This record gives sequence, C-alpha cells and structure tokens, in this order.
Amino acid sequence: MVNGDNNSHKRYLTPREVSARYGGTISVGTLANWRTAGISPPYIKLGGKIIYPENELEEWERKRTSVGTFQYKR
Repeated sequence: MVNGDNNSHKRYLTPREVSARYGGTISVGTLANWRTAGISPPYIKLGGKIIYPENELEEWERKRTSVGTFQYKR
C-alpha cells in the first residue's frame, strides 16, 4: 500500500503484506496477538484498518538483528 497523497512517499504495509515480507513465518494472526500484547512492530490504526509504516518495520528489524548466539548470556 503506497500513500500517494503527499511528497513524502512513505510506504505502508497491511498485515498480510507484513506477513508476506517475512515469508509467512509471522502470520496475520500472530501480528494481531502481538498488537494486543504490545510487542508488535509500530502500526497505525485508521478507521478500523491496521497499517505498518515500512520505515518503522525496518527500524524494528534493526533492533532485533543479532550477529551470533554469543550475544545471549546464560
């Protein structure tokens, strides 16, 4: 979903598009559960529809990127 109303050219994704972005490993239902639990990527709710700003998804991914299991303390 692309916002063509202004010059910012921000891109927004639906929950289905977010699921597809991650190869279906995160389902639409999981995204809904995460929103309820407060652990989902940042989203916007407009008129009952949920959209995810693509730049916020990219930031959410960066925060969760790891380079190895050594990062996890036992």
